[in-house]
Amino acid sequence: MTKITSLPADDQRCGWYHLSPSRQPRPGHSGQRSARWVIVGAGFTGLAAARQLALNFPDEEVLLIEAQEVGFGTSGRNAGFAIDLPHDIGADDYIGDIATARTSLQLNLMGQDLLKELVRQHGIDCQLKACGKYQAAVENRGIAVLDAYRRGLDKLGQEYRMIEEAELPSHIGTGFYRQALFTPGTVLIQPAALVKGLADSLPANVTLYENTPITEVDYGERVQLRHGRGSISAERLILTNNAFGMSFGFLKGRMLPIFTYASLSRPLNDEEQARLGGKPYWGLIPADPFGTTVRRTPDNRLLIRNSFSFNPDGRSNPRYLARAIARHRESFARRFPMLPGVDLEFTWGGALALSRNHLGYFGQLAPNVYGALCCNGLGVTRGTVTGKLLADWLAGEKSELIDFLRESPGPNPNPPQPFLSMGVNANLSWGQYRAGRES
Repeated sequence: MTKITSLPADDQRCGWYHLSPSRQPRPGHSGQRSARWVIVGAGFTGLAAARQLALNFPDEEVLLIEAQEVGFGTSGRNAGFAIDLPHDIGADDYIGDIATARTSLQLNLMGQDLLKELVRQHGIDCQLKACGKYQAAVENRGIAVLDAYRRGLDKLGQEYRMIEEAELPSHIGTGFYRQALFTPGTVLIQPAALVKGLADSLPANVTLYENTPITEVDYGERVQLRHGRGSISAERLILTNNAFGMSFGFLKGRMLPIFTYASLSRPLNDEEQARLGGKPYWGLIPADPFGTTVRRTPDNRLLIRNSFSFNPDGRSNPRYLARAIARHRESFARRFPMLPGVDLEFTWGGALALSRNHLGYFGQLAPNVYGALCCNGLGVTRGTVTGKLLADWLAGEKSELIDFLRESPGPNPNPPQPFLSMGVNANLSWGQYRAGRES
């Protein structure tokens, strides 16, 4: 028997969650159930896997288990970028090996297209805007990153535009940045609203249980999942719970639960919008991976996202959240000095499942156990497409994309504790220090 010693415990102040359309959560499971297909984790990956399994096996029930409420966890806490382009932060040009980059582009575009079609088909109100993204720099080191990224995009044959300092305020209002590289393919979303909408539009043969944290698992001819109010027997178990997959006994010591933090301002009034200027909505990521992500949302709020912490148990820590709030206020003031009276209304943390070699896992974990885990910060698009393709593979389908995912060596092993925490914390501190004015 495997006891699950680490369960999700996110903070209560996620702005995306509180501002998204309200919904009635599905009841938690109680009693005993048995099913052929059971999925643990109802984020982007789990929702896509459940949807596709239900379509592939229309006469079979699919059970989808979520420890918290849908939209409250990690998938509803990101910055809301559904990115199309390869985003390999381990490569100097963000592109890396060109053949791998082309396949990654294919995967990301498929994930994006799946989400856009579901939003259209089901009328999901998630502020979806196909408006591209800016990657911007203020330090010389950041300018060099943009130049390298431009060369990578040239190799990949992708469209972009370099925007210089004098022109940038007409795009994003602030004159803080010296240069930006604009790529048109990114889609911006309200992530909690999208996840909620995806959950409420699942096929009829998917049963979603929310607020049902699994506490024990027995792996055998059938997998037995236990929780505080009952148990579920699965012929086949699919894990789509990212770093919490380690608590279920898989990929132990191969994933890194890294938290990053975001704040949303109150809505800007008409006069403040005029002072800011620029386009009515946009998204900007930093040239330096440890810098600050910024968004202007369609409801006229400004988002600031920066600061990192290593939370080995995958759970929120109030001490780190308090530190992030102070940093967000400083970052906001540097970028928007024309808006001195605008408060930050919500601040929250959310986990990324990262690996040291920036690779995820796709395939069979054990007899009757399968997984799509470790999205490395691309959960919106990559989580969606890997969940869908895992369900297709389990239905016997074959494709080059499935082969590509299955042939990946997966996440590298981490050093043992306490060296792991010492090393990760040192790297996070040094990276945030080096980011300088990009933070």
